[in-house]
Parts: sequence; C-alpha cells; structure tokens
Amino acid sequence: MTEPTTEPVREGAATPAPHTPAVTPADAADAARLVSFGLQPRLQPARDAEYGELLRRYREDPPFARLADAVATGLGLIVLEVSDRAGMAVTADEDSVFAVRMGDYARRAATDSADRFLHGLAHLALAAMAFPRPEDLADDGYIGRVTVNGVDAFVRQACRKLEERAEEQGDNTDPVSDAPGLEAAWRVWARRSSTGATKDARRLAGSTTGIVGKAAAFLTESGFLQRTGDESGGTYRTTARYQLQVRDLAGGAAMSELLGLGIVPVSDGTATLLPPDEGDDLDLVADAGLPFS
Repeated sequence: MTEPTTEPVREGAATPAPHTPAVTPADAADAARLVSFGLQPRLQPARDAEYGELLRRYREDPPFARLADAVATGLGLIVLEVSDRAGMAVTADEDSVFAVRMGDYARRAATDSADRFLHGLAHLALAAMAFPRPEDLADDGYIGRVTVNGVDAFVRQACRKLEERAEEQGDNTDPVSDAPGLEAAWRVWARRSSTGATKDARRLAGSTTGIVGKAAAFLTESGFLQRTGDESGGTYRTTARYQLQVRDLAGGAAMSELLGLGIVPVSDGTATLLPPDEGDDLDLVADAGLPFS
C-alpha cells in the first residue's frame, strides 16, 4: 500500500485564508432591520424583543456587527453607539437622504426664511443648557432638564452680553438678516417678542418662546427629549440619544461660542442663570455655524 505523500509548501507561498462564513440574505435582512430600528429613535429596545435580540447579536457576533455598520454607512448614517440604553443610535452625515437641514426645518417651522438663524440658535441653546459641562456629556447616567422659558431667558441674557460688547467696540448693532452664524441670530432674537399672544392667549409661533417650543417639540418627536410637564412653557428631560447627538456637535464652533459666554447654568437644569466672570472673552468665533448641515 502506497503511503500518501504531502507536497512540501513552497517558500514564499501565501498561507490559505481561514474560512469565513458567507453572508446570507437573511443576515443582510437582519442587519438592515437593526438599522431600521435605529431610524426609529422613540423605539426603546427594552420594549421590543426583536430589537433587543438584534442588539445582542450585534454585540456578540462581530461579522454581523460589521455588516450592520456597512448597511448604515451605505445609507449615509454614522453609528454613534449600540447599547441597551440607546439602541442603535445613528446620525446622518451631511450628504445622507436622512439628513435634516436647517433650511428645511425652518421652512417647516415658519414661513419667514430669515428665521432660520433663530431656529438654529434655539437648538444650539437647548443643547448647551441640557449639557452645560463636559463631564455631563461624558457621564452616561447624566440626565439634563430644560424648560422653554429657561432657554429663552438664557439666550436673551447672552444677547445682552453680546450687544454690550458690540457697543463697547463700536460695532453696528442693527439686525443684519444675511450675516453668518450667531452674529445675525442674537441681534434678531433680542428684538423679537418673547411670547406675543393670539386673541385666545396662545403664544405666537414666531415669538422666541414659540421658536424654542417648536425646537423642543421637534426633538421630542425625534426621540431626543421627553416632555415631563407644562411648567415654564414646557419642561423636558434628555434621552441617551440626545446626549450622543450633542457629543457629536460639541466640538463645533457655534457650540463653543455659546458655551464660551460663561452664562450657561451649571445646576439641576432648572435654568438658573449665572453671570459671567469678569474678563471673559465674549468675542464671536469667526464663521460660527449652526448645529445643522
């Protein structure tokens, strides 16, 4: 009986790659299903068995996690976190079909296109008040609390400080609707009615509290805030998804500019405003943008 022979491995020959299980259509469907859950920010994994099971698979099955990440990337989505607390938290990059642009949002919220800066500033102020300190963003257990009236009061105090600085420097303090970033927004905000009222005492949509209320309602519908009461124009608490979203925005010039004013409350979120320290640099950041692409 002839002994079997083994062909020697030639020097320099490539080592065969380990066998990788093929991706099946069912795997692709499951990955896409997980991403679809991530696009429903108000859906809580603890209340949906299928969602919870797919999250478990994502954590325990690296090939499946890579597949889900690839599906998200192909849709123009950025995966911020995958966890039981946040689910599959995703945000849209600027070229994604899922991106919400400030111009589109402002057109839905108001008929006056000049108000886009005010709507952007409302979102920026909500984020700054919800997470006023870096450690608040870093702490997964932190819950921010904001009120509509508190956010409006915060922005108006910021407006007063910016106007004082502009007057000291001899700058023009008239509103300029086409000026970039916060420079235009604070000037228009300061001159806009805080509440206004219709004949039946409802606040006007174009008032500054109306704009903040619209922003808070949008964030609630998007799963970023939860309404907790009607006091102070409406009270809200943050969600894990909103914390992740604000982390993604925290390095932006506009957020840095607003936080740099030194009057963001550091408290329990009840909107107690603190005056800035003497000597705070309140200069505007050049070309500061708004928190939407």
